[in-house]
Amino acid sequence: MSLSKASPADSPLRQIPSVDELLSRPALRRLEEHLGHRVALEATREVLHELRARIAGGAAADLSLDALDTEIVRTAEAMVEFSLGPVINATGVILHTNLGRAPLAREAVEHLAAVATQYSNLEYNLETGERGKRDAHTSRLFARLVGPESTLVVNNNAAAVFLALNALAEGYEVIVSRGELIEIGGSFRIPDICAKSGAVLREVGTTNRTRIADYAAAVTERTRVLLRVHPSNFRVLGFTERPTLPEMVDLAHQRGLILLEDLGSGCLVDLAPLGIADEPLVAPSLKAGVDVVTFSGDKLLGGPQAGILTGKREPLARIRRNPLFRALRVDKLTIAALEATVALHLKGDLKAIPAWRMITMSKAEIASRAERLAARLASLKGFSARLEDGESVMGGGSTPGQSLPTKLLVVNHGRHSARELEARLRRSRPPVIARVEHDQLLLDLRTVEDAHDEEIARAFERQEGR
Repeated sequence: MSLSKASPADSPLRQIPSVDELLSRPALRRLEEHLGHRVALEATREVLHELRARIAGGAAADLSLDALDTEIVRTAEAMVEFSLGPVINATGVILHTNLGRAPLAREAVEHLAAVATQYSNLEYNLETGERGKRDAHTSRLFARLVGPESTLVVNNNAAAVFLALNALAEGYEVIVSRGELIEIGGSFRIPDICAKSGAVLREVGTTNRTRIADYAAAVTERTRVLLRVHPSNFRVLGFTERPTLPEMVDLAHQRGLILLEDLGSGCLVDLAPLGIADEPLVAPSLKAGVDVVTFSGDKLLGGPQAGILTGKREPLARIRRNPLFRALRVDKLTIAALEATVALHLKGDLKAIPAWRMITMSKAEIASRAERLAARLASLKGFSARLEDGESVMGGGSTPGQSLPTKLLVVNHGRHSARELEARLRRSRPPVIARVEHDQLLLDLRTVEDAHDEEIARAFERQEGR
């Protein structure tokens, strides 16, 4: 039946088939078998509702039953399609916050899947047959890796800092340098976290210079914590001064205070050989005597999103007793992925961790892959491709102002602008996320798995002649 063949005397609305009539058609019976009755029914109702709205608005309604079938099937498939899905990151930003930061290692995914699909000893002590603590699984590995007495895991590093301040200094003072009152992603600021925790923030020093004497002069009987924050997403250069870690440790312990250090990125491996300096490591802070260190699991650690609190047993026990810990703790899936990632660090198998594989990838290796892809793209009608020197960045608020040398693939098209090409790639399946600079489309293969080079080539091939 075609709605366009209706008698002029009849209202077009009367020509619309019923839901039952459409669902009885072969195409929609097959749809119902594939996606279920509920999805087929909802899709049919949605398409008919939109059709009635178009007719009421005076739009043409030349739709056959076959066309309605097609539209209903398309709508149903869109209903059950996953919103969250994988993309190919060709931006060269390794820890891209908008793209999920660190991809998980294969070993982490396998361990996660094994734990997720079966019962597990999440809070069960296999030795005693009694209830255990979920912290035990990651705590033992961090103890071997960086030497803390205890480790807790919550859902992200902001939560870790908030929980520590609430547990250790609620109603009391926390001293922090003005130069460390940073803002992290999403307008989330250290002063705001401190205020919500119930602690009273006391600023000392200046933006560029704070001395240990400034901290010492600010200590009162209401002080409980000295907070040291690594400015991981910015740099203050020039006329600067900051107390050394041993100075902070000595002052805290002389005055009976807790020294809490927020390291943000959670770097466990020295980046200096790669030309990246000033990224502090977790182990030296713990060895120096810092009471509690916090950092992220999905940045330079290369694992799942998590906030790690690690350090001395007594303050960690106080944090664990805080009722908010239960609200902020992570589930078995995060623990499984984190445990597997930490185990790879412990074994020294950094190449198995995608973020670290990308960080250590050489410029020559990237250039070799980019040359092959450039040759393939240059053979497509309307496209040109060449290589030029460029820079990859760590991203995720890590190592600001520092980069890794790379070879960029520069792609142009005779008819389409760089922005148009970027949008077309973004809408491809799988989506390819590139970057545009100076009206040029740039792809950095540092952040692309080798196996995905072929996917990128196919995405461009689908644009040939369009």
